[in-house]
Amino acid sequence: MKNIPSKLKTFSITCLLSAASLSASADETCASPYMAKITGQEDFVYIWTLGSEGVGDEQDKLVTVDVNPKSAKYGKVIGSLSVGGRNEAHHSDFTDDRRFLWAGGLDTNKIFIFDVATDPAKPKLTKTITDFVAKSGGVVGPHSFHALPGRIIITALSNNKDHGGRTAIVEYSNAGDYIATYWLPTDSNLQGAIKSGKYADGYNYDVRVLPRKNMMLTSSFTGWSNYMMDFGKMLQDPEAMKRFGNTMVVWDLHSRQAKKVLDVPGAPLEIRCAWGENHNYCFTSTALTSKIWLIHEDDKGEWQAKDVADIGDPSKIPLPVDISISSDDKSLWVNTFLDGMTRRFDISDPYHPKQVFEQKIASQVNMVSSSWDGKRLYYTSSLLANWDKKGVDNEQFFKAYSWDGKKLTEQFSIDFTEEKLGRAHQMRFGAYSLYGKKAEM
Repeated sequence: MKNIPSKLKTFSITCLLSAASLSASADETCASPYMAKITGQEDFVYIWTLGSEGVGDEQDKLVTVDVNPKSAKYGKVIGSLSVGGRNEAHHSDFTDDRRFLWAGGLDTNKIFIFDVATDPAKPKLTKTITDFVAKSGGVVGPHSFHALPGRIIITALSNNKDHGGRTAIVEYSNAGDYIATYWLPTDSNLQGAIKSGKYADGYNYDVRVLPRKNMMLTSSFTGWSNYMMDFGKMLQDPEAMKRFGNTMVVWDLHSRQAKKVLDVPGAPLEIRCAWGENHNYCFTSTALTSKIWLIHEDDKGEWQAKDVADIGDPSKIPLPVDISISSDDKSLWVNTFLDGMTRRFDISDPYHPKQVFEQKIASQVNMVSSSWDGKRLYYTSSLLANWDKKGVDNEQFFKAYSWDGKKLTEQFSIDFTEEKLGRAHQMRFGAYSLYGKKAEM
C-alpha cells in the first residue's frame, strides 16, 4: 500500500468542505456528488457495450443514443465507437468536471478514456491505459469508476496471483496517472480496520461516498475465476459458489483508510446513497440472497448494516442486480436479472422498504438509470458475456420508459443484436448544457 501524498491530503480537505454545499440540479441519481450536473433534459445516453461473437465487428464499443424528445434523432443510435477486441466491457463513469468518460474491461484490464466534452454527440477515444495491473501492484478487473475532486477511484474485482476475490481500490488522477492502491481488509491483514462480524474477505465491487460524513463505502462480489466462467457451470460448482463476497467496508474518505468491515452476506452489489442532507444512509441489494440492505449511522455515530426487505421470492433467487434511488430518497428501483423484472420500493421509511410496483421488462434485464426528476427510466440487458441467457432469451437492448408515478410506459426500444452492436451494459447521461453548447434539433 502506498501512502497518500501530503499535497493530496490538503487538496482533499478543501474538496470535502466545498462538497458539503453541493446540490444537484439534474442528472442520474447514481452520480458522484462531486460531479458536474446536467441542467434540465439529458440529450444522450452513452452505453458501454460488450462485443459479441458473430455480431457486427464483434468489438466492445461506446454507443451513443439520442434521448431528447425534441430532437429529430430521438430514439436513434447516433454513434458507435469501437475500441478493439472484447475486453468484457462493464462499468464506466465521468471525471468530476464531466469532460471525460472512463470505461473498463474486466478481462483485459484495459481502461478507455473518452472525450465527451468537445462534441457530446461524438465521443472520442483519447487514451487507453494498458498497465493497470502492473501499476496497481497486481490488481485485476477494473469495475466501478467514481469521481472525486481531480481524481478517479476505481474498484476492482480480482488479483493476478490466484484470480480470486481478494482485491483493492486503485486511485488515478483525472489525467490518467496512477496514484495509489488500497487493499481491502482480510482476516490475515485487516489494514487497520475493525472486523465487526464473521467476515473480512477482501472482496470488492462498487463504491460510493458521503462527503459530509467523510465516509466512503465499498461492496463485494467475486473474482475473475468466477465472473469469466459460464454461468450454468458456475452454479453447478460448489467451490465456485463459495467464492462470493459477504462484506461491505466503511472507509475514511479523506485518508482512504479502511475503518470497519460489515457483514452483508450474499454478494452485495450496487450502492446507492441517500441525497438528503440529513439522510446518513445507503442501500445495496444482495444478489444471492435477494435482500435489500441498509447501511446507516446509528445514534452513537457508528455505521451498521441491516437487512430491511426481501426482493421477490428469495427462494427462487431472482438475482437482484442494479438499483436506482430517487433524488427525493423516497423510491428505490430494483432490477432482477433472471426474471427480467423491475420493482419499485417505497423507501420513505428506509428501515421498512415496501414494494409498491413491478413490471417485466424482458427475458433478462440488468442496469437501470433514472433521471433526476424521476420521469424517465432507461434499461439495458447484459450482465456478463458468459452469464447472459442463451438462445431466444438472450435479448440485448436499450429501452426508454416514462414514469408517471403509477405506470411505466415504453417510449422506444433499440435491439442491439439487430443493430449489430453487441450486448448493452452500463449507461451514462450526456448533455450539451454541461459545456455551454446548444442542442442541434
